[in-house]
Amino acid sequence: MQKKNIVLPKLNNLKPTIESTALKLMEEAGELAQAIGKLRGLSGETRRCSEQEAVLRITRELLDVAQTAVSMMFVLEEKYGVDLEQARQEHIQKLLKKGYLKEA
Repeated sequence: MQKKNIVLPKLNNLKPTIESTALKLMEEAGELAQAIGKLRGLSGETRRCSEQEAVLRITRELLDVAQTAVSMMFVLEEKYGVDLEQARQEHIQKLLKKGYLKEA
């Protein structure tokens, strides 16, 4: 099974809540969708940038989504005592069960 490890920091100048982080996650996901759709000409508009520029914007927006998701993970751990390692293992088992992932 291939893995991609990306380590992102805990943002230490914010006081996120589940609600604020969920809203931010939706905002960032919308920006990612815009980068994929509008900037690549999928919305029927004339393409506004090169493929390389679009891919760079998509990459930046995806990292914003990932950072926000990581921020929510910190909130869940610190404020609600969620065991994220256990949750991660359960998630992988779910992926295996659904056939999205094959064991190596």
